[in-house]
This record gives sequence, C-alpha cells and structure tokens, in this order.
Amino acid sequence: MFFAAGATPHISVKAETLFEVFGVGITNSHLLGALGLIVLVWMFARTRSAVTGKKRHNFMTRLMLWAFEGLYETVKQVIPDEKWARRVAPLTITMFFFVISQYYLGILPIVGPIIWHGAEESAPLLRGGVADLNMTFAIAIVTIVAAQVYAIKYLGFRGNAGRYFINPLRDPLGTFVGILELIAELSRLMGLSFRLFGNVLAGEVLLIMVGYLTQFVAPVALQPFYLFELFIGGIQAYIFFMLSTVFISLGMEHHGDDGEATHQEVLTNK
Repeated sequence: MFFAAGATPHISVKAETLFEVFGVGITNSHLLGALGLIVLVWMFARTRSAVTGKKRHNFMTRLMLWAFEGLYETVKQVIPDEKWARRVAPLTITMFFFVISQYYLGILPIVGPIIWHGAEESAPLLRGGVADLNMTFAIAIVTIVAAQVYAIKYLGFRGNAGRYFINPLRDPLGTFVGILELIAELSRLMGLSFRLFGNVLAGEVLLIMVGYLTQFVAPVALQPFYLFELFIGGIQAYIFFMLSTVFISLGMEHHGDDGEATHQEVLTNK
C-alpha cells in the first residue's frame, strides 16, 4: 500500500457504498470480494484439471493439493467418523481458501490508494472482503446454520432439539444447560464474525499507518509488514476453518438418551 507525500490515510470501519445497481448499494468490499471469488473458482478449476490429468501440475496446484490434504486430515482428526468427515470437509476447507484469498487480496498495494469519486464523497475503490463486518458475519452465519443442518442429519430433528429443550420437571439442571447451549450458539456466531473482522481491520490499519509515517520510503519499509500480514492471513484462515469444523462437530455429539438416538443407532440408520 503506497502513499504520496503529505497524503492523509483513509481509515473507515464501515465499507463505503460506491454506486447502486437496481437500488442495491455496491460497496468497495463487494468489488474485491467478487474478484476474490473469481480467482478462487479459477484456482479450484485449475487444480481439478491438474488432478484429472487435463493440465500439468504447477506450483499453485501442488500447493493447493498440499493444503487440501493437510486440512482434510485435520477434519478427520476432529470428526473421527470418516463418512461424516467427508461430508463436512468440503464446506470448511472451502471457507479456509475463501478467507485466505480475501485476506491476501485485501493487502495488495492497489487496495486503498485508488480513489472512487462518487456523487456524495470520495472513497477507496477497493476494500478487503473480510475487512467488511457484513462479509465475516455472513460466513459465520453459514457456519452456524451448517452446524445445525449437520446435527439434524446426524441426530435427527428431535435429537438435535433435545440438546436445547429439556423438560424442566424431569431434569432442571439439563434445562439450564440447554439454555446455556442456545446462548453459546449465539456467542459462537458473534465470536467468529468479530474475531476475523477485528484482526483483518487491524492489519489494514497497520499497513496504512506504516505507509503514511514512512512516506517516500514506504515501498521499502512496508515489505516486512507485508510478509507478517501474509503469515497472519494464513493463521486467521486456519483458525476460522478449525473453529468451523469444531462447531459442526459439537452438534454431532451424543448428549444423552432423552429423545435421542444412540451413536451406534445413528450410524446404522445412515
């Protein structure tokens, strides 16, 4: 991220609306988010072609396969049942690649300095997708909803509901635990979204301030910070992947015999 001498750094927690399409506001995070999605789909398609033998392997495809294999092994460690690990892995591994691609695109030098002069005010043309709370909140919702869907498929609707709603006359303590479990689901949603958003925004603010303070020598001074952000981006993507996998696995645990199938019965019926 480069700055001209005397330029004032632009820091905004909220993504700025650039223009509207059919009454829907398009923000600067939408533009980079769409670009990141296109790049990710292309990378997946390129890797699939290499796996099927249609194209040769290159560094990118080897790196993608290495990362996929490592992440899949992690999913199998969290979810020992290999059948269910295969069902959960595509979602959580895709989230990893989505987050890391959006994070890396968000620290490109073109993100920030290019200004869009709109009708009302000027704003950066591009903003990192996961530097927008709406984006992190959306993928957190996907995780929590997916956790419920997998839990219903694994335990059945009644078995999953039994994790939260317990007869207070038969088990008062269990009723209290069920209420805490409902609160925990909400806290997981908020924690996933705000944790990722906060870390990404902090990284962008760091780059902006270093670039502003160093002025003419910013291209040199920023290099160590770019390397640091690349490392942090990988860590943040892995944490989001790991938390998503763990949250889904928690919904697939057996919590007693009241209205729920045993673990062996569930596996037998699948």
